[in-house]
Amino acid sequence: MLEYDLIAPCYFGVERAAAFDLQRTGARDVAITDGRVAFRGGAEVIAAANLWSRCAERVLILLKAFPVATFDELFDGVSAIPWEELMPANAAFPVKGSSLSSTLSSVPACQSIVKKAVVERLRRGHHVQALPEDGALYKLRFSIRKNVAEIMLDTSGEGLHKRGYRKNSMEAPIKETLAAAIADLGRVYPDTQAQDPFCGSGTLLIEAAMKAMNLAPGLRRHFIAEHYAFLPGKVWAEQREKALDEARRDAAFEGVGFDIDPAAVALAAANAKLAGVDSHCRFFTADVQKYAPAPGVKVFTNPPYGERLGDAEDAARLAGVLGERLTECPVRGAYIISGDADFERHFGRPAKRRRKLYNGMIPCQVYMYF
Repeated sequence: MLEYDLIAPCYFGVERAAAFDLQRTGARDVAITDGRVAFRGGAEVIAAANLWSRCAERVLILLKAFPVATFDELFDGVSAIPWEELMPANAAFPVKGSSLSSTLSSVPACQSIVKKAVVERLRRGHHVQALPEDGALYKLRFSIRKNVAEIMLDTSGEGLHKRGYRKNSMEAPIKETLAAAIADLGRVYPDTQAQDPFCGSGTLLIEAAMKAMNLAPGLRRHFIAEHYAFLPGKVWAEQREKALDEARRDAAFEGVGFDIDPAAVALAAANAKLAGVDSHCRFFTADVQKYAPAPGVKVFTNPPYGERLGDAEDAARLAGVLGERLTECPVRGAYIISGDADFERHFGRPAKRRRKLYNGMIPCQVYMYF
């Protein structure tokens, strides 16, 4: 079976968790670099990677990588790709990309050159003059780093953090892929008892529940490559059926979330139901000052912090309250993500371990207490 070179971009700090998910799909030659995981696989791996990637942002087919210093070199490199074997003559193919530390620094100009090269190759390959772009959508991406261009075809469509269960969210939500990485750091098992005293829209507990239940995060959504003509359509149905068979609906996992805002609690419950984990997750209105977890619980939480919600003084006070509650009621483990550089001081004690991650564009740390 034909194999492809594939790339899964991800947030800095979650590469190892993303690589582990990809290895489970049967991906070969898995290699980690900053902010991405490279691997190889056939159509079934592409489908499985989209369904099972908890921490990656998308799955891209790397069509070609080549040195580039001029627009002519960019044009020639792109036009050498057999686009007519990948896309029909009426395909819609928007182009997005980026450039960093390269001679070709203008992204709009590079977009225009890539688009022009694909158009000319498609015209020649399909023996047509007009390309109406009124057919199936194919998303093209390019990356130019240090004068090396990578031309890629997106197989995911919307980012993989869009699982399909979070229709709405509270202010400054944590991304699902980042929440899944925190659940991975916390070693969530089928019998884990988890709590979140600042649950917001419930993302941390929902992702932990999905991991405990072995629910593929992409089961409730579709992917752009499902209509790519060069990929067998049956692999998507086969991989979905396989994922359904591997789910552990009888897992003993229990997630309990609290929030002072009743609207957040209602939204978290609705999101858990959409995610299919409502039988394992419950949410209640409560103030963190009354939080009293049981000794065997693991805490996963994303408390408010100044840059995220705008009131640094109140965020510092809440971190102090959380520290007091977890000192008075020790738990099995606490995994707290915060962008507050002084979190440990506000919390009241240093973490046993820390891991640097990014919440959107905000540099954060996961502070781990055991």
